[in-house]
Amino acid sequence: MQQLERIFEGIVLDEGLSLSLVELCVLCDAEHHLVECMVAEGLLNPCGSLPAEWRFDGIAVRRARRAVRLRHDLDLNLAGTALALDLLEENERLRERLQVLEQHLGAPGTPR
Repeated sequence: MQQLERIFEGIVLDEGLSLSLVELCVLCDAEHHLVECMVAEGLLNPCGSLPAEWRFDGIAVRRARRAVRLRHDLDLNLAGTALALDLLEENERLRERLQVLEQHLGAPGTPR
């Protein structure tokens, strides 16, 4: 019998997380130029006006990691990556709203 093995990778992010451009690049395995392009495209919104001053929070880390993965896996350009990220995040928000509604109204298919 063949056994399937799943490997999960994750990073625990603190709400008060604040990373520099260099730290974000290391964490996301991305080049500085790519992250700078992501900022220019509006995918990431760091605090600070110059790249040397930029600070990224945990949400930016998650978004940057997803963007790098989407670009690699699907060979998307930055505009396509931005659209894909927006759609994925909207999908997550809708799923959360649906879950809240289902909890409030009762599970689907069950009488009230």
